Amino acid sequence: MAHVKLHIPGPVEVSEQTFKAFCSPMIGHRGQGYKDLVAKIQPQLQTLLGTKQLVYLSTSSAWGVMEGALRNLTQKKVLNCMKGAFSDKWFDVAKRCGKEAEALQVPWGSPIRAEAIDARLATGQFDSLTLIHNETSTGTMSPVAEIAALKAKYPDVMFIVDAVSSMTALPLSFDALGIDVLLAGTQKAFALPPGLTVFTCSPAALAKAATAKDRGYYFDFVEFEKNAKENMTPSTPSISHTYALASKLDEFFAEGLTARYARHTQTNQLIRDWAAKHGFTLFPEAGFESITLNCVNNGAKPGGRIVDAAKLQKLVKEQGFLIDGGYGKIKGTTFRISNMGDETPASMAPLIAALDGAMAKL
Repeated sequence: MAHVKLHIPGPVEVSEQTFKAFCSPMIGHRGQGYKDLVAKIQPQLQTLLGTKQLVYLSTSSAWGVMEGALRNLTQKKVLNCMKGAFSDKWFDVAKRCGKEAEALQVPWGSPIRAEAIDARLATGQFDSLTLIHNETSTGTMSPVAEIAALKAKYPDVMFIVDAVSSMTALPLSFDALGIDVLLAGTQKAFALPPGLTVFTCSPAALAKAATAKDRGYYFDFVEFEKNAKENMTPSTPSISHTYALASKLDEFFAEGLTARYARHTQTNQLIRDWAAKHGFTLFPEAGFESITLNCVNNGAKPGGRIVDAAKLQKLVKEQGFLIDGGYGKIKGTTFRISNMGDETPASMAPLIAALDGAMAKL
C-alpha cells in the first residue's frame, strides 16, 4: 500500500535515517551503554532548551507529563489558560486529578495575553498555571515570553508550559524565560515517532514537587531528577526512542539551530502564500499565527474563501498527501496543514502542487 505523506499537525513524517536509528539493537537500560547514550544527548538537550537544568526523558505522550505536572505542582488551585481544544482539555484533566481549577477562556483563534493572566493571579488564589504555547487545534501561538515575564511578579506560582508543537521550530530558552516546566512530545517538530516526551523543571518546581504527598511514582519529578543525575530514567525507557533522539539531535546541530528555526518560518510562509493565492484567510488572530502549521479559515469566521474541506482533503490524499480537515468545533470550517519537522521548501513543493491541483477541481 502506497504511503500517504503526513502534513497533519502530528504525528509528522519520520525520515529513513531516524527509523534506522530507532531500530538500533537493544541494550540494557541500567547498563553503561544506555548511560553513555543519555550522557551524550544531555548537553545537546540543554542547549536546545536553553537551560542548565537537567532535561528528562519520559516514555509517554506529552499528556502524561502534563498530568504529572499538575500532581507534582498544584496544591492550592490551578489556572488553566484555554484557547483551543487541547488547552481547554487541560482544565478537564486538572479536575479529573482532583485539583481545584479555574478556566481562563479566550475565544478560539485568540492568544492568551499576560494582562488576563495577571488579573487572575493578582487574586492570590493560584499556585500553578498551565499554558499551551502553540495551540494546534486553531494554529494560534501565544506570546510565551510576555506571559513568562509575570513569573517575577508571582514567584510562588508554578508556570507549566506545553511546547509540544513548537519546541525545536523556534527558540525557547527555559532559563531566560524563568518558567517552571517546559515539555514537548517528540512526534511533532522533533519528527520522531510518538511515545517520548522531553521536559525540564526549575529548582523551584523540584522543591515544590518534593512536598507533594500524592504525586505518584511514574511522573514523580523528584525521581526524574534523581535518575537524570545518573544518566538514567526512573522506569524502563523506550531505548529505541532514545537512539532516534540522539540521531535527530545530531541532525539539528549539524544544520544549526538558527538555520532550523529559519527553515520552519520559510516553509510555514509557503502555505500562507498558497492560502492567500486562493483567497483564503487564516483562522488565528493576526500576529499570533503558528509557524509549525497553518489553520486556514474556511467559514469559521467572516472573510475569505469557503470550500468543501472534506473534498479538498480527499483530493489531496488521492495525490499522496494527508492534510487535516479541522478539529473539534471548527472541523470543516477550518483545515490545517503542517510544515514542521524535516520539511524543506523542496519537500513542500509537491504538496503545494497537489493542493493547487485539488483546488482546480473544486
